[in-house]
Amino acid sequence: MNIDKNLLSGSHILLILSLIKEEEMYGYQMIVELAGKSENAFQLKEGTLYPILHTLEKEKYVTSRMMEAENGRKRKYYKITDKGSKLLTKRTQEWEYFAQKVNLVVLGG
Repeated sequence: MNIDKNLLSGSHILLILSLIKEEEMYGYQMIVELAGKSENAFQLKEGTLYPILHTLEKEKYVTSRMMEAENGRKRKYYKITDKGSKLLTKRTQEWEYFAQKVNLVVLGG
């Protein structure tokens, strides 16, 4: 099933921060992990991901560092900060409340 992109747009930050809460990741790794964990429901494009990561870094919700991979390529790894963890907690609570209220209306109470 294809998900309307309008439903996803407000969830990108929540999804990205959720991915990197346990371990730092590089961009393409996030795209692959998100697709895998969502059973391919979420297909994030690089053109969507990187501007979000830059904004999160600018706002100090994530930090980044360059690391060399085994193949010699350099990759930028992103890690959630304490400020980012607080935002993730807030966004998760908002999502749970929102989903519960939508379900009341759509599925009935």
